[in-house]
Amino acid sequence: MAISYKKLWHILLDKNMKKKDLVELAGITPYSVRKLSKDEAVSTEVIGRICAALECRADDIMEFTSE
Repeated sequence: MAISYKKLWHILLDKNMKKKDLVELAGITPYSVRKLSKDEAVSTEVIGRICAALECRADDIMEFTSE
């Protein structure tokens, strides 16, 4: 199984936000955003910060897919 963060990018588009805005709003590093862009695993702390900043749940920003 793989992780996809496509839902996150759709939310950012809907909110007219850039990745830089997410870094500032969620208090995460650009490195974490780079990992998210590559659909690589990030810590639950990063997911939690993003969810708090965007007022959403983890399943709103990520999903498990079959490779």
